[in-house]
Amino acid sequence: MNQTIKQQLAELADENYQKFSAALIPNIHNILGVRLPELRKLAKQLAREDWRAYLQQADQDYFEEIMLQGMVIGYVKADIEEILRYVADFVPKIDNWSVCDSFCTGLKFTKSNRARVLEFLKPYLASAREYELRFGVVMLLNFYIEEESVLQVLQQLDGIKHEGYYVKMAVAWAVSICYVKFPAITLGYLGNNSLDDFTYNKALQKITESLRVDQTTRQMIRGLKRK
Repeated sequence: MNQTIKQQLAELADENYQKFSAALIPNIHNILGVRLPELRKLAKQLAREDWRAYLQQADQDYFEEIMLQGMVIGYVKADIEEILRYVADFVPKIDNWSVCDSFCTGLKFTKSNRARVLEFLKPYLASAREYELRFGVVMLLNFYIEEESVLQVLQQLDGIKHEGYYVKMAVAWAVSICYVKFPAITLGYLGNNSLDDFTYNKALQKITESLRVDQTTRQMIRGLKRK
């Protein structure tokens, strides 16, 4: 199975896309250059077959092999507890923002299991490991920035203290999504928070970059920047 998948990935590789991807993901040197729609198509196929055997035996020599495993987990149909065991096995393999964020986006079973998944995320949101913590934050911004939970999300984000660049960027991204969806609530938070200056200012920058924020609001947000 692994050799067949390697062969399929090699055939789907695009040299130009490989160069583009490699430039976006520093320190990752095993990228073949397979576009995400092609990976998703292959992941859907694997999820309809003996996906447990695939995940048990899957290689991770290439970036795309790891990405593929994460996508398969997002597509499988199984009991929530079983899926979460596969999620827990996968998270230690995350070593870059691209795998992290694509993996999180695919975990759509969260929408119908919000309380259980939030409980599952708690150790990751308290982790000292950069990508475990980013995983937790990106899951929050994908699935929990809703009216009934936005205050809880902001409180959780405010408690994250980690020097990892990819954690800070994820927290800033999450705060900006909170603002776009719930501006009044998040503006109150921006006036009273314990974010470090880098993360706080990045959150403001991301808010001003949103197409859903008008020019007057952008000027107001820029005025909140810490010097």
